[in-house]
Amino acid sequence: MTGTKRDCATHIITRCREIATHTEVPGEITRRFLTPPMHAVHALLRQWMEAAGMTVHIDAIGNLRGLLQSPVPNAPRLIIGSHLDTVPNAGAFDGILGVILGIAVVEESREHRLPFSLEVIGFSEEEGVRFSKAFLGSLAVVGKLDPETLQRTDPDGVSIAEAIRHYGLDPANLPAAVLSRDAFAYLEFHIEQGPILESVGASLGVVEALVGQTRLQLLFEGQANHAGTTPMHLRHDAMAAAAEWIVSVEAYATAHEGLVATVGKLDAFPGAGNVIAGRVKTSLDIRHADDNTRHAAVDALTQIAKKAAAKRGVTLTLITEMEQSAVPLDPRVTALLQSAAANAGFPSNRMTSGAGHDAMILAPTIPSAMLFLRSPGGLSHHPDEAVLPQDVEAALSTAMEFLALLSDDKTKDSHA
Repeated sequence: MTGTKRDCATHIITRCREIATHTEVPGEITRRFLTPPMHAVHALLRQWMEAAGMTVHIDAIGNLRGLLQSPVPNAPRLIIGSHLDTVPNAGAFDGILGVILGIAVVEESREHRLPFSLEVIGFSEEEGVRFSKAFLGSLAVVGKLDPETLQRTDPDGVSIAEAIRHYGLDPANLPAAVLSRDAFAYLEFHIEQGPILESVGASLGVVEALVGQTRLQLLFEGQANHAGTTPMHLRHDAMAAAAEWIVSVEAYATAHEGLVATVGKLDAFPGAGNVIAGRVKTSLDIRHADDNTRHAAVDALTQIAKKAAAKRGVTLTLITEMEQSAVPLDPRVTALLQSAAANAGFPSNRMTSGAGHDAMILAPTIPSAMLFLRSPGGLSHHPDEAVLPQDVEAALSTAMEFLALLSDDKTKDSHA
């Protein structure tokens, strides 16, 4: 990539929008794990990676991986990555911006004699949409994708293992997807997906921790019956039980600082306007930077759900779909990233991420850092999601300063 940093930033945004045209649903951006549009995304990214001098391959979970080898013998490896999949009807930058920025970093640095190699990973799955299981790509990279997970099925009854084979890959090769032993650090660029940076007029934020998350499925089961002939006191209304609980979720989270709790999905059966709902399936997503606070909230909201159900003679079944502890990022690498931002002229505050990212899967295995870019309007997971050219420019400048600081560190280490 040639030209000014602003030209590069514009080019990065254009590339993100080009990737966005590859979608399962015409007129919107929807790209789930190993669905047909991912072939076109892989082809485009491979083309750009190879033009940047990288060797490229797709591992057995579908992660696209490009490597720029250092000219220094036995050099360690810096990993830069983010995800390629989206939620339904998404925006053009969540996930993919981090991959395109990684490629731009390689393009900017390939003429330098870095004392480490650069590997850019486009993780095949992070959102958890297709199989109700998040982080499949990064779990494979840290060797924590277990055989039981491979048997999970999507709404069409296709298992993860079958999806891998249908894509032309072999699950037997998953052990080869694990990070190289010479990897020494991980860096992820991502849009903030919130309003904090915009509220303080900052382009960038340095993430120091990612909140813990619990995701539950709650099934309220009562008795479907005629809406006109069943008296109110004789009903076993699953919808009424779920509704009482949903309002309590909002009230509880509002009363506890830093806690966010969301019921984002509600499926009622049989789903007719003149039939009392006999069964209602709901979701609960609850997050906090302190795991004890989050666990207490889960316990409290579970008890509230049980009481709302028992009051109406409705049964309640709970299924835990995700339990992720809060994850601190590496203090030393994070400090280097903050120094890099300052050196580039973009002083940045430290912040906690309220969203889950691949960094939270890699951080327990490899020293990890994360840089947020401002989200205009605080929007993400939305068609109007955007990023500002000056913020992309700031991120790219920070990345190059970060590589310089890492290079100094590695040079000192080699002479120690």
